[in-house]
Amino acid sequence: MRQLITVMAQCDPLVGDIEGNAVRAVEAVREASIEHHADVVVFPELFLVGYSPEDLLLREALEARVSKARALMASRMVPGVLVVIGYPGLRGSQLYNLAGALRDGEWIAEYAKQALPNYGVFDERRYFTAGDALCVIEHQGVRLGLSICEDLWLTEPAAGYAGQVDLLLSLNCSPWHLGKLDERIAVITQRARAISTPIAYVHQVGGQDDLVFDGASFALDSDGRIQVQAPAWEEGLMPLRLVDEGSGWQLAPGERARIAQDEESLYCALVVGLREYVRKSGFAGVVLGLSGGIDSALSLAVAVDALGPERVRAVMMPYRYTADMSRDDAATQAHGLGVAFEELPIGAAVEALDAILGESFASLDPPSAQDVTEQNLQARVRGTLLMALANRRGLMVLTTGNKSEMAVGYATLYGDMVGGYSVLKDLYKTQVYGLARWRNAQGEHGAPVIPPRVIERAPSAELAEGQLDSDSLPDYPTLDAILMRYIEQDHSLEAIVAEGFEREAVERVVALVDRNEFKRRQSAPGVRVSKRAFGRERRYPIVNGWKPGD
Repeated sequence: MRQLITVMAQCDPLVGDIEGNAVRAVEAVREASIEHHADVVVFPELFLVGYSPEDLLLREALEARVSKARALMASRMVPGVLVVIGYPGLRGSQLYNLAGALRDGEWIAEYAKQALPNYGVFDERRYFTAGDALCVIEHQGVRLGLSICEDLWLTEPAAGYAGQVDLLLSLNCSPWHLGKLDERIAVITQRARAISTPIAYVHQVGGQDDLVFDGASFALDSDGRIQVQAPAWEEGLMPLRLVDEGSGWQLAPGERARIAQDEESLYCALVVGLREYVRKSGFAGVVLGLSGGIDSALSLAVAVDALGPERVRAVMMPYRYTADMSRDDAATQAHGLGVAFEELPIGAAVEALDAILGESFASLDPPSAQDVTEQNLQARVRGTLLMALANRRGLMVLTTGNKSEMAVGYATLYGDMVGGYSVLKDLYKTQVYGLARWRNAQGEHGAPVIPPRVIERAPSAELAEGQLDSDSLPDYPTLDAILMRYIEQDHSLEAIVAEGFEREAVERVVALVDRNEFKRRQSAPGVRVSKRAFGRERRYPIVNGWKPGD
């Protein structure tokens, strides 16, 4: 029996660290050769430069750096092993998204990506020229075809490989969102059946800015059945065996890891996104304001799971409107998770600002009115304190707002919006509650990591006496249902009303979304978990004359 062992290198490159990524690749090939006796090792799309490099692709030095990294790989690679890896390459005057094949110190072939996505988070036509040719490599008697990501989401060019290759190698960087793995498997299954050829889908893992990559590389046989499945959300080398017992090359059954679903996968995305952002940015850890509310409580739990309690600091900053239960719950959770915790009352700072502004405000009518100005002062004092703590300790402020709040502007610029990253940015409030309950159910010996009262009590910003979120907003199930239709699905105001929602509520929500684009533009980056996140995918002008709700 003949066999070919191909190892899917599910790795996490650092964007822009071209030489470092080349060294990572060399080390991974050595490990694959020793541990799995690899004949072929395949890395993800654009691995040498990392994904997504964005306008780093326009830098004049790019080609020289990539060429130097490829030369480094050629000089250090394990003899006899075929290595397939992604990188950008300038050929003539055009830049291509390439998959290169390296064997015995020589780069023997290149494939240029043909389908360049230009939707959602993708902007590849800004940088690359599309290729127009297939690439088949023979290695140890096996015909290997090369493909890159979006190429397999279309009927062509994969159809051209039908009957021409024994295994199709697909290099991928496919940003995760809820339901993405199922979409991915369905498409690749269809493609494998259409060309009657096994496919090895090699995928990146890790986080880059707002994007997260789940790994979960897999290999299907020619009937579209998964025979090998790598774990999600962790780096690793996953081997697959192509065997020939006399009737042609077939993909043999191999290891199939369990894949997290639903809340577990969503929580993993948040953990990986935060962990990689902090690690790759070089921060010592994070500090966050722990208010005793659901958003900061879930953010704290994610931070501890991502970084460990020793790299997380929580601060309660009470004022006259802060309930005793909020202070108690914040302290209980912080101590339970083992993080550094302190309480910094903000009364003196708020009163000092009130005194400074008093004369200027005295001319207003009525002079003593307590309005949103005073509420925002409280939030901005808290933001200032968090930034001071972060500056002094080399930490990053973790902001705790969610998608529902950011959609309608229920947040204070330079106050609770202060921070370097937000793990909840793309989570609606109802999802926050669901994920908090799920995380509590995973506690050791059933012990909740979030005090149950935090989940059960009515949400409040606690910036005014007796204040509740419901005073300013519809209940969150209703709000989120309207927001999902308006933001995710681009439904008009009239279409949403026609689905049975009260017109007044819809008009109010839509107006808030439309006029708060300026806040969202100034918000911290955060983990993208939906198909339509604020930022890369939903880009609206701040100032415009579009009639709200159409």
